[in-house]
Amino acid sequence: MQIHELIKGALARVYDDIDHLYQDLHRHPELPFEEVETGRKLAARLDAIGYEVTTGLGKTGVVGLLQNGEGPCVMLRGDMDALPIREQTGLDYASCRHGGEGPAVMHACGHDLHASCLTGAAAVLHALREHWRGTLMVVHQPAEEVFGGARAMLRDGLYERIARPDVILGQHNMPALAGMVGHIAGRAMAAATTLGVTIHGNGGHGSMPAQAVDPVVIAAHAVVRLQTIVSREVEPSEQVVVTVGKLQAGTQGNIIPHSAELEINVRCFSDTLLQQVLDAIRRIIDAECLAGRSPKPAEYRVLSETITLDNDAATVERLRRAHGDYFGEQRLFEMGRLGGSEDFPYFGNAAAGGFEGGDIPYAYWFIGAATAESWAGTRGERVYDRMRQLPMPHSPYYAPDRQPSLETGIAALVTGALAFLER
Repeated sequence: MQIHELIKGALARVYDDIDHLYQDLHRHPELPFEEVETGRKLAARLDAIGYEVTTGLGKTGVVGLLQNGEGPCVMLRGDMDALPIREQTGLDYASCRHGGEGPAVMHACGHDLHASCLTGAAAVLHALREHWRGTLMVVHQPAEEVFGGARAMLRDGLYERIARPDVILGQHNMPALAGMVGHIAGRAMAAATTLGVTIHGNGGHGSMPAQAVDPVVIAAHAVVRLQTIVSREVEPSEQVVVTVGKLQAGTQGNIIPHSAELEINVRCFSDTLLQQVLDAIRRIIDAECLAGRSPKPAEYRVLSETITLDNDAATVERLRRAHGDYFGEQRLFEMGRLGGSEDFPYFGNAAAGGFEGGDIPYAYWFIGAATAESWAGTRGERVYDRMRQLPMPHSPYYAPDRQPSLETGIAALVTGALAFLER
């Protein structure tokens, strides 16, 4: 098709600049809500391309708007924050933030790739603006890793100040073979909540436990009992994970501490079920506190939370056809559900996102980032099975295969947007 050749030509013209941007972002990662320099670089490029740019939305978010006649408004979203991980990839453009005066920081989840692909797609779609009509909304979101950026941008008036989209599109890199594109309709990524809990005791000498209330014993009983929620309170057909990732108490062996701290992570593919599990956690901990003579009720804090990513089936099908036409069916794969989580769905969920006017359909797909050499060393019938044998995002060794990942990510966003813009 002629439009495909035009896309390839425009992509080739911007590739070197986007590759330079990617390496620069990878060298200089920034933590959630600290993406000041990242945002400045991305805003400058959007401005140079010809977009109307808004900065500081949701603290460090950047939005570019391109109005190109009557037609639908399509929102393309990418994230841009990094993780507190010391990079071990050995790349010649590895992170320069490797500890010392501040924490080690790395783009271990590929958000630098996402931001670069989004910028490249913005450039290609601007170059091809004679071939489509409508409004393109490019959103560089901060703080995805702490599930804070999407709601921060919405609270700051993203839809009221900029534009309200008719459809929202996003993507994430994964260790499938670079150049492949994966789709999944319906519930694709888990809802998640991390709960902080303080269990109160009455400290004292280790030799006189009867004169104290030991919060460690209470916490230990609670941790064991929490494991029965999934096995005894959830239907076997559901996927639920309850993880106590932190249990901290005391200073030395002969002191009974005054309190114990827990952090509990819950993940599942239903917002309703997630709330049921959280209620069960509170019930069990409250009961153990009562049984253990805790002097006052446990305290609970929501440390992070996000909702289920539930892709609109019709939107996914439309995207899949567009991606199949451009890449060929042999480069597409069926993605399995991921226990990982995203705050992307807040942009489309009116109740959870806090915006008016009803829900907005959205779709989120996956691009491969693994090298051909690493992929050849995996085995399995499904792409999803082979993918799990390689370093996943959040690993200090995670390194996307740069050129095919960038080219695929840019083209997937461009063809995805064109599937919904007026031609």
